[in-house]
Formats: sequence, structure tokens, C-alpha cells
Amino acid sequence: MLVKDALKITDSFTKTSKMPGLSYSLPAWECKTGSKLRKVKNSVCSMCYALKGNYTRYKAIKAAQYVRLASLTNKLWTAAMVAQIQRQKYFRWHDAGDVQDLDHLNKIFEVCRLTPEMQHWMPTREAWIRDHLEECPKNLIIRLSMTMVDQAAAGSWPHTSTVVTEGRTCPAPDQGGQCGDCRQCWSNDVSNIAYGKH
Repeated sequence: MLVKDALKITDSFTKTSKMPGLSYSLPAWECKTGSKLRKVKNSVCSMCYALKGNYTRYKAIKAAQYVRLASLTNKLWTAAMVAQIQRQKYFRWHDAGDVQDLDHLNKIFEVCRLTPEMQHWMPTREAWIRDHLEECPKNLIIRLSMTMVDQAAAGSWPHTSTVVTEGRTCPAPDQGGQCGDCRQCWSNDVSNIAYGKH
């Protein structure tokens, strides 16, 4: 599939100066768990960055996210995703939004299997995914994102992320807000990433 044809199915991706590759976003308003957590005081989702700033300032960004959400039912979605990202070294799933259901998760798994030279990272708050980690491709790191600020990492997951008021391990704030040479989020050897609350 040509990239120009793939774009008609999935729309474009996020190109941030912070990360070493493309990322993919869905509307945070449609997060299954996150939409409930937004109402919980001191939860990470109650201060969700994807519900403010450029995500809401520019109507085209939100519109594109909903196009991507609708595209998940397209039978050519997997092929379209692969066509667009196959030359990347690193890819982040969901800089906004989250996994919608098991069918969506299985499609992500298939994209990862079809891009074996690429390292994928997917943060999620969908705890049900734990039951499907055995099927997870080796080139995909799924990190359960803890729901509350300063909550301890879940020991039942091999990879997690936390948001902390002290003791962050993410170096981006010291590097102009960029990943730089850091690839902790994509690393199988790093069990937990602690992001500073902001």
C-alpha cells in the first residue's frame, strides 16, 4: 500500500520535537478508563494534557483524532498503519487516547509483528490488557500507567509508569523537554518510568 493511500484511511501522525519518532493519537475524550478517572481528584487523568493546550486550541487536531478513531473498523487499517510507520526506528502508541477494546489491541499487536525492526511503546490505563500480555510481540513495550499521582507501580505488570511529585526518572525536563538519547520508555530492561508531575 502506498503512503498516500494509507493516509486516506488512518490520517496523519503526531510529529513531536520531543520524541525520536512518530506517535499516534486518538481523542482522549473517548478513553474508556480515563473518562472515569477524569472525575477523580488527584488522578493523573484529572489533569490530562490531551484535553487542553494544542489538543483543544486547534480544531483540526481533535477532528483528525476522531477520523483515526473511526478508522479502527476499516479492514485495511493494519496495512495502512504499517505502510506509514515501517521506516521508523521508534514509535509511540497513543500520545493521546488509549486502547478501545480487544480488537483494537490485537490490531496493534499485528502492526508490531509486521514491523519487527521497530521498537514500539504503548502506555495504557486499561488494566484488562494484563490478561493478553503473553500474546504481546517482543518489540512492543506496554506500560501500565498508574492512575494516581505518587501511586506505587503495580508489581503484577512487567512494565509500568508513574507520575510523581519527587524522584522522577524521566530526564526530559532537564533536556529542554526532549527525550534526547534516552529510550527508557521503549526499553524492556526498565521496569518503571517515573514522570514528574506538571
